[in-house]
Amino acid sequence: MHDQVDVKLGDRSYSIHIGTDLLKTAGDFILPLLRRKKVAVITDNNIASLHLDDLKQSLTSLDVDISVLSLPPGESTKSWQYIEKTVEWLLAEHIERDDVIIALGGGVIGDLVGFAASILRRGVRFVQIPTSLLAQVDSSVGGKTGINSPHGKNLIGAFYQPQMVLADISLLNTLSSRDFLAGYGEVMKYGLLGDYDFFEWLEENALDMAEGNTEKRIYAVKRSCEMKANIVANDEKEKGQRALLNLGHTFCHALETATGLSDRLLHGEGVGIGCALAFETSMRLGLCPQETPSRVRAHLTKMGMKVSLSDIPGNLPNSDQLIKHMKQDKKAIDGKINFIMAKDIGNAFVLPDIDLNIVRNVLNDALI
Repeated sequence: MHDQVDVKLGDRSYSIHIGTDLLKTAGDFILPLLRRKKVAVITDNNIASLHLDDLKQSLTSLDVDISVLSLPPGESTKSWQYIEKTVEWLLAEHIERDDVIIALGGGVIGDLVGFAASILRRGVRFVQIPTSLLAQVDSSVGGKTGINSPHGKNLIGAFYQPQMVLADISLLNTLSSRDFLAGYGEVMKYGLLGDYDFFEWLEENALDMAEGNTEKRIYAVKRSCEMKANIVANDEKEKGQRALLNLGHTFCHALETATGLSDRLLHGEGVGIGCALAFETSMRLGLCPQETPSRVRAHLTKMGMKVSLSDIPGNLPNSDQLIKHMKQDKKAIDGKINFIMAKDIGNAFVLPDIDLNIVRNVLNDALI
């Protein structure tokens, strides 16, 4: 079973391949990209123990020489320390501009490796092999790369498109329930921002998907990638429509900063909470029906996900501090925060100048 979604960006166009057991045949996809039979693979220690052997076998069976760098897992790896380590390792391995770097991992590895590829020799080609649901539906697609700063998440980076994305649904079977559901936060986001029918489908089918239904997983990944590919094709550098993909993320990134970019809150969990907060804010601004935020929260609850700030373990800063974190958001313009609000499920839009007193009240109520 193999589906394909094309990201149409002129001479930077590429395909997302979605299916089962793609990792075992990854060499067949990657070999046509190679000028010489040499690749550099960057992964993390957890992923290496689970999936590196299959990737190695698929490449070495085609006589491709492989160098591997394995980094520590976790959000803290998206840092100056590890971008330097990665770039210097690639230089030591004599990776040239016409070679291919492979990012084998979740969103952290994909973001880090993509950024390294963008700055190494002013641009080296790379392939994304995302191993988490979150990476398959979001971070591996669209060319956003980068690392974190003490000032906030993803504040350092570049737009740099991969040559190809291989989304092997089989790899999702090794995820913990928490990691799968964190990725589901990004899947749900697509329905909320622009496809009511997809959200309605998720309300009926997402539990089956979470329990392992392969066909439904492939459909959800494909539909998510289709939506992102269409948006990116129209707005690669996030000057307009692409900002919609940040539904829930302004709240989410502030919460991630407040929790020290730690496993107290996974990114997709923050997206789910952020979407609930965005719809609550939209309702209080009189933008969407009163019952809509409850429907969003009900779906998160049904899926067994974090719904509110009270579901985050440990103490959180007050609403003023959270808003201060939001003002460091990379989408802020002239010190004003661009929020993604919604008129209803499937109908999100950018609101550039919002009443922060409403946001403060929403946060204060959620902190109780």
